[in-house]
Amino acid sequence: MKPITVLLADDHTVVREGIRSLLESEPDIEVVGEAKDGRQAVQLTRELLPAVVVMDIAMPLLNGLEAARQILEAVPATRVLILSAHGDEEYVEQVIRIGAAGFLIKQTSALVLSKAIREVSQGHTFFSPSISRWLRDRQQESLDGAAGRGRKRAAGLTSREVEILQLIAEGKANKQAAAELGISIKTVEKHRQHLMKKLDIHDTAGLTRYAIAAGIIQSGGRFTGE
Repeated sequence: MKPITVLLADDHTVVREGIRSLLESEPDIEVVGEAKDGRQAVQLTRELLPAVVVMDIAMPLLNGLEAARQILEAVPATRVLILSAHGDEEYVEQVIRIGAAGFLIKQTSALVLSKAIREVSQGHTFFSPSISRWLRDRQQESLDGAAGRGRKRAAGLTSREVEILQLIAEGKANKQAAAELGISIKTVEKHRQHLMKKLDIHDTAGLTRYAIAAGIIQSGGRFTGE
């Protein structure tokens, strides 16, 4: 029987190394790659075609939720399992809406993580017990209705605009954003203008606040790499 191939996506090297070490003891699971940001996760998924991507939410260049959405569009056979320290209701709702297969809190044991990987690889869903309880409590309530509460969503923005918004909120200048995305500075400026018009926000500080409110980046400082 072929092992379940897994791609790890987390911006902290020590976290990736720890998860890899835990999974290496499982004979039916093989870690085939590691990504340190959301954009790399999308690229490596296209190249390696893993059965499961274990994805953090808070990552630089492209947050885990948008990366997961792009992965599921580009490689529908791959299953995305979110593993994050941030398990609030709004994130759980977003994970469900984009079609990810599960959501685990980072305090999860190695045994549960391995079980989750096996379950989602077989087409099932898997959530941490606390999240499962909350989902059962909310079963009768429409997720579409719930989406309007809490943080403002980035509804109406294109995938590219979400990428530009995250890079702006991370403090990237237009030239840096253009280099990250492989597009021209003029194209970045055009997307930036569209963002400001759509959101009716006309300064960088306002765009950053919106990105935090929409859950595109985490509050408490900009992302840092390895």
